[in-house]
Order: sequence, then C-alpha cells, then structure tokens
Amino acid sequence: MRLLGIKNFLLSLSSFCFFLQASAQLPPVFSATQKEKIAKDEISRYYIAPQRIVWTNDSTQGIVTNAQLLLQKGTGQPYFGAQAVCKFINKKGYAGLVLDFGKQIHGGLQITTSQSNRVTRKVRIRFGESVSETMSDVIGDGTTGLEGGATNHHAMRDFIATLPGYGTLEIGNSGFRFARIDLVEADSVLALKEVRAVLKIRDLPYLGSFRCSDERLNQIWLTGAYTVQLNMQDYLWDGIKRDRMVWLGDMHPEIMTISNVFGYNDIVPKSLDFVRDHTPLPNWMNGISAYSMWWVIIQHDWYMFHGRLDYLKQQKAYLLPLLDLFMSKVDAAGKENIYDKSFRFLDWPSSENKGGVHAGLQALMVMTFEKAAVLCDALNETTKAKTCREMVTKMKRYVPDANGSKQAASLMALAGIIPAAKANADVISVGGAKNFSTFFGYYMLQAQAKAGDYETALNNIRSYWGGMLDMGATTFWEDFNLEEAANAGRIDEVVPAGKKDFHRDCGAYCYIGLRRSLCHGWASGPTPWLTENVLGIKVLSPGCKVIKIEPHLGDLGFAEGSFPTPYGVVKVKHTKSADGKIKTEVQAPKEIKITRAEEKTL
Repeated sequence: MRLLGIKNFLLSLSSFCFFLQASAQLPPVFSATQKEKIAKDEISRYYIAPQRIVWTNDSTQGIVTNAQLLLQKGTGQPYFGAQAVCKFINKKGYAGLVLDFGKQIHGGLQITTSQSNRVTRKVRIRFGESVSETMSDVIGDGTTGLEGGATNHHAMRDFIATLPGYGTLEIGNSGFRFARIDLVEADSVLALKEVRAVLKIRDLPYLGSFRCSDERLNQIWLTGAYTVQLNMQDYLWDGIKRDRMVWLGDMHPEIMTISNVFGYNDIVPKSLDFVRDHTPLPNWMNGISAYSMWWVIIQHDWYMFHGRLDYLKQQKAYLLPLLDLFMSKVDAAGKENIYDKSFRFLDWPSSENKGGVHAGLQALMVMTFEKAAVLCDALNETTKAKTCREMVTKMKRYVPDANGSKQAASLMALAGIIPAAKANADVISVGGAKNFSTFFGYYMLQAQAKAGDYETALNNIRSYWGGMLDMGATTFWEDFNLEEAANAGRIDEVVPAGKKDFHRDCGAYCYIGLRRSLCHGWASGPTPWLTENVLGIKVLSPGCKVIKIEPHLGDLGFAEGSFPTPYGVVKVKHTKSADGKIKTEVQAPKEIKITRAEEKTL
C-alpha cells in the first residue's frame, strides 16, 4: 500500500474513538485509598482492519482459506450462528499469513475466533516494522539483537499466545505495521472471525500544518509529525518497538516537532523531569555528557516556545550546579575537557571520529552556555548569566578541526565558531545527503539554512527523508543510508530475488539488522525545519510574544501553513510571483507581535 496522507489516515479513524469526558470519574465502588493508586490512561485506542494480505504459506503445507474476510471492518464481538470465517488448517505443515495494517502503529492485536473454535488454540504472533521482520526468528536470547537478528528487546514482538475458544483476545504492545500469525499445533484447525490492530496514540489535533507546491515535502512534513506522535506514549520515547526510553539528546528534534505541530504538551516536562530526577549531579544524563547539554538546550527552546516561567523556576536548583559542572570541564585555553566516565557522543555514525566528536562537543558546550545565559536572565541570575557569556567568548577562541564530520561542522556553524557558509561549502554540502544521519540531519539542515543554502537543504530532504518514503516508510527510521538502500527491496513487500533485504542485512552500532527501529522520533527534523525555514516562522521572545516571518521558498511556487502558540494559531501563506517576489499573508492572535523581513526576490 502506497503512502497516504497521515493526517487523513488519523482523521479516517475518528469514528471509532470514544472520548472520556473531562467530568468522568471512577465508579464509587473504588475506595479513596484505591483511587490514590490508580492512574488514568492518557492514550486513545483505535481499531484498524488489515489493508491487505501480504503473504500466505505454500498450500502444500498448512492451508489458509478465505483470508480476504479478515480485511473487513469488524466489531471485535463473537456471535453464535453460521458465518463465513478464515480458517487455518494444519495438515502436513503449518498455516500462516502476514497482514498489512497500512501504517506503522503502536499497539497490539485483537483476535476474535468463531463458534467453530470451541477449544483454545495456540498461535505464534510476530510483529514487524517490515515484512522481512515478520518472517524472522529471534536470534540468541532475544534481548540484545546485536547479532543482527530480530529481538524481543524493549517490547515482545515474537511469542506464542493461546486464543480462547469462541472469544476475543487482545495482545501485544509494540511498534509494527505488519503482523504474522501461524497456527502452531499439529493436525489442528483455527477459525478466525476477525483480526484487528489496536492503535494506541495520543489523540492530538494538528494545530501546526504545512503545505507547499511539492507534494513530496508535504508528505515528509506529515510523516515526521506522525513519527513523533506515535512516540508520545507514557513518556516521550525514542522508538516504539526498540528504544522505548527517554533519551535527552534524542528528544531535541522531538520537542521541536511537538512545538511546531501540537503546541504545548505535558509529556515534554514530564519526560525532562524524569531523567533529571534519575540523574543526581555530578552524573551525566543517560551517562552521556552531551545529553546533559541537550537538557539545557531543550529547557531554553521549550521556554521560548511556551513561556512557562513557573516550570523554568522548578529547574533552577538543578540547572545552576549543572552549569558549574560544565564550567569545571573547560581548560584555560577554552577547550572542552570532558574525559571522565561519560560517553563522548554526538550520534552513532560520527562516534568513531574522535576528532569530530571533540569538535562537536566544543560547539555543543558553546551553544549550551549561550542558551543558559538566556535562562539565567529569566531567573534573575544575572551573575551566572554573565559568567555563561564569558565562557562563550572564551570557548570560541579555540577552533578545533571538524575532521570531515558533517555532525561537528554543523554544530560549529550553529554555535558561531566557524562561518556557516564555510562549514557548508567545505563539509556539509559535500556529496549531498551522503553521510547524513536521521538524528543529526536536522542540525545539518539548520546549518545549511544559516548559510543561506536553502535549495540544497530542500534537495537533501527530498533525497534522504524522501528515500525512506520510496522504500515504503510511513514513519522515519532510526538510521538510513542512501548507499545501503541501493538495489534494496521495499519494506512493505517480501524481498524479491536479487534485491537486498534492507532491514535485515544493513545497519551498524546498536541498530544492526532487524533490531533497527523504523519509527524513531529523532528522525523528525524536516518537520520543524520546513515550518521554521520555508514558512519562515521564527520565535524571537519567550512564549512566542514576538515572531519573525521570513520565508525561503527556494524552488517552491507557494507555501502555507499554521503554527501553534500559547495565544492561538498563527497562519501564513507565501506565494511566488512570476518575477520571483514573494507575497506574504499573515494572520496572528492580537497578543503576538509579528515582524517581517522586507520583500525580496528569492
């Protein structure tokens, strides 16, 4: 099934959702003591019928009949009486099929048996983010997956379940688009009335929007938004299959996406505080010094978007000593010197480039002190703000070599250590999207925007993130390499003979083979980038009280969209005339001051 508009996909499911009213309460049979230990689920549920049958086993083995019946809408309710059913019949072998639910989702399966099944039956269920994953076996003990095979790490995706006789079972809690079901008992028959996916998602309105003259970019914007929405579960996760964890650095592209699409959401401070409270100083968040830097940067950006000074004040007791810790890691020459037990890390593809990692950490620390100075001003910590700015000046005097690292060069450009145009020309733009990464690709795009190279950035989005769509992606991935994708089969098909199995056979570091997550929030960077740079919406003061509108359409004929603020939605529309000039229309709440760049030919 080819990619459909993700917003339309979600809207099409709305008729199945029942909303709990704000006034709803637990029944009075629960005591006050019991209520204190009960938490209300913030996640909505939708039931999704399969979109197509991808595969059934060879009929010389087990037999599957009437599989197309499973594509019907369904109710989840068994009933007594004659009915057409899908049958799995094990004779010489074992019957099984693979279902495609059309979009990557987070959740499980609801399986309803028919009256023909008066006894329980055992089935093997395999969830897959790709068809290939549903065809795989768990490697080793099933926990690490570092051998490159499938894994039950973080979430069960391969297991045996017992179906009730003449009833319904809901089972599973993972990220998947495809599901394989096999009847595992010899000489047995299973009659299925229905199989539906259970989508668990925060039911959020898309307050932000983006539409332009290039449909590929429109789909990329929506895909990034949906990728992050799926990861907004109990906390803000990095991945819904593997890496269902709160990683501070990985969160930055996610909170930028949330702020540009959904506006304020409590899951962000909840997740920030979770890691803070589990990281007593002088420890580094997630064991990575850079991730404590990202915590400061996120606090700044979240404050700028949402203006929650009350929340920022709650961070003061942790923020100030953390800044002292950072300052203790800078030598007399202004060079970062974090050689303790922390993991020196930017992202995985750059991790073996020690010179590049050092240059990136130097830049990230400069960015941290710059943003911390703004926070300290807001907290009336003027002395600390002054010290932070002095550290920025001191550290900018030391200019390390990016060592060919696009990650490091991008951060150095954004930190103002080297001119953005030079970083772009010498390193970032070399080879197009070659050596991009799904996480740090966001900062590469931001550095190219700072260099004024918007058309190259747009082309990188089209080729790199668009390359995932070309392979059947409906969410963006933990890792993607354009060269590895050459001559690879799509993830939504059984890999044809002569084609590379991209999900199974590629990957490195912690995402080897099928362990790789195909829904990773850190890969959503193009969504906020397109809003900020093409729509040209830049927040200049806390709480969006001042917003600058400066569009950069590149080769686009028009772009329009919306942006959520604490006071309501800002709407913009940019249209390019035949002479190249841009006509801009803006609607904004009265509380927001809009500044505009002068009209110019782009």
